[in-house]
Amino acid sequence: MVDADQTFVIVGGGLAGAKAAETLRAEGFSGRVILICDERDHPYERPPLSKGFLLGKAERDSVFVHEPAWYAQHDIELHLGQTVDRIDRAARTVRFGDDGTIVRYDKLLLVTGAEPRRLDIPGTDLAGVHHLRRLAHAERLKGVLAALGRDNGHLVIAGGGWIGLEVAAAARTYGAEVTVVEHGPTPLHGVLGPELGNVFAQLHQEHGVRFRFGVRLTEIVGQDGMVLAARTDDGEEHPAHDVLAAIGAAPRVGLAEAAGLEIADREHGGGIVVDERLRTSDPDIYAAGDVASFPHALFGTRLRVEHWANALNGGPAAARSMLGQEAAYDRVPYFFTDQYDLGMEYSGWAPAGSYDQVVIRGDAGKREFIAFWVKEGRVLAGMNVNVWDVTEDIQKLVRGGEQVDTEALADPKTPLGSLLP
Repeated sequence: MVDADQTFVIVGGGLAGAKAAETLRAEGFSGRVILICDERDHPYERPPLSKGFLLGKAERDSVFVHEPAWYAQHDIELHLGQTVDRIDRAARTVRFGDDGTIVRYDKLLLVTGAEPRRLDIPGTDLAGVHHLRRLAHAERLKGVLAALGRDNGHLVIAGGGWIGLEVAAAARTYGAEVTVVEHGPTPLHGVLGPELGNVFAQLHQEHGVRFRFGVRLTEIVGQDGMVLAARTDDGEEHPAHDVLAAIGAAPRVGLAEAAGLEIADREHGGGIVVDERLRTSDPDIYAAGDVASFPHALFGTRLRVEHWANALNGGPAAARSMLGQEAAYDRVPYFFTDQYDLGMEYSGWAPAGSYDQVVIRGDAGKREFIAFWVKEGRVLAGMNVNVWDVTEDIQKLVRGGEQVDTEALADPKTPLGSLLP
């Protein structure tokens, strides 16, 4: 039984942390809730940073999870601009990195997120080299893209993943010239495979984006602290006024690792190992969101998921576990993107090599279709592109795990609901 004199500490002030705090209060927890955020901004959602906010379609205040006054109204002790540099598991305390304050916990939740991977090449210290992870990054990049658009400037993006492509779309919308450098044969090759990767390549090429596939950046050339060009390992030099490094993110596991918590290997995402209830190897410490590597019974493996829905749902799931509730966390992974006039939702998990067929329902050429990744007739994942109100049925197909008639799956005249187990 959870007592009113207990203290629950949440380290990490993103969406997962804010939703965990909200859930603790909604579930009736009356003890202390301490939320520690290393940014000075209140907890916010990240998708707008590469979508609506970056494009100037959403106001800054719209990104925040709660109004600033909400935290005091719900008796959440919010510490902004503070870091935790040590966990003492024996004493069940955390130490603030800035002033050494010690706080005792009964339960601790780590939602420390991930950080952008850095380019390990000459020139990354130049003023025009950017990353996109935090609100401050997005505010800066928004101004950069607007200036590039006004001045017919060039942006080189290292990485053809979701962030790279969303920023490419925003940059072209502002009018900037864009070159994407991607070492794979298509954008999103590792996530979607060649068939669907080409759909996104063609979309961006139609909007004037230049791709350089099969190469990597080797140097960012500058003068007087400013970017002039970007060089690739095929010997080419690409004009650039600014460079975005969008080569993925690494889980922030340093605090957990120093505390002796179990960390997953790279094959399973390298995050903090948790069980089906999001408990770490220490029964009083939990982890959720980008940093957690959790076992997923449906897919029979351990996953680390960096997408918005995992933070949205994982934070509350961890909070309920901290309160002693027994429900397992087994959400079907979900993410979405908006690029130009293309909207997409993806549900499931189908890494390269896990499927034997991609089934297309609709017209991929017109970019109005659903793609299904299938193995032995079972749907592992589905992606709806400019087709709406089908996510629930796709997730039911994925969760059902039953063999389906792939001809019927491909036929738009056959209702998806009729294929459900």
